[in-house]
Amino acid sequence: MRQQRRKAAAIAVVSTVVTVVAVAYFVTHTSGWPKVKRTFFDAERFKQDFPAIVHFLWVDVKLFLQCAPFIVLWGLTIALCRNTRNPLLYPLRLFAAVYTDFFRGVPIILTIYLVGFGIPKLGLSGEFRILGFGGAWNSPYLWGPIALILAYSAYVAEVFRSGIEGVHESQRAGARSLGLSHGQTMRHVVVPQAARRVVPPLMNDFLSLQKDVALLSVLGIIEVFRKATSIKDLTANFTPLVAAAVIFLALTIPETRLVDWYSSRQRRRTSGSVIT
Repeated sequence: MRQQRRKAAAIAVVSTVVTVVAVAYFVTHTSGWPKVKRTFFDAERFKQDFPAIVHFLWVDVKLFLQCAPFIVLWGLTIALCRNTRNPLLYPLRLFAAVYTDFFRGVPIILTIYLVGFGIPKLGLSGEFRILGFGGAWNSPYLWGPIALILAYSAYVAEVFRSGIEGVHESQRAGARSLGLSHGQTMRHVVVPQAARRVVPPLMNDFLSLQKDVALLSVLGIIEVFRKATSIKDLTANFTPLVAAAVIFLALTIPETRLVDWYSSRQRRRTSGSVIT
């Protein structure tokens, strides 16, 4: 068995190397490669612009940290409203269904435009300060994250709902036989089990959120993508955008591997088999 695994791994490595070399050879021997290299892969341009772009990475991280907790809380709230079985609370269930349908149906970029440019037109006054961001109530650093929270909460709510509905009905019946109310059953029995089930898909959603923070640049927020775009406009060279892509890859690839590791760990724990 071990020998077969080594043989399979060797074949995979060789086939990957051959494919990469073949693609690289084909691309670098096309007639337009010199121009593409000069426009997108200028080493001097990359070396010069990379420090200025990576300086704004912390802005992306702070925006992500500002959104994530509220997305979890609001998404869970929407999921609980969607799963309520009390006829008296049917309006909440209807609201949750309409909310998820609406924000899952509207493109995130459109939500950002509508919230980020629309609500400030109301002329709200005052100031706020959250996680190092502060300013007037019409600031894009406030309404941009709110737009992401509204949009992503709809997706997270569906993740939580699937986890809640995945808990077997016998768990609820057992809780009721012990005298627990519906609220106590959800709090102490259903939601804890559902939360463990939905961690991998939630991590995937937050991985997407980390990238979609760059969409807030349309509101004028200066972060990695916005800074790279500004340099690109000044230099007429797309290498700064490649530098921005490298920064996002350096941030998200470790997160992706963490998600894969955790998902494999969960499968091993639930199935009792070893995932190779």
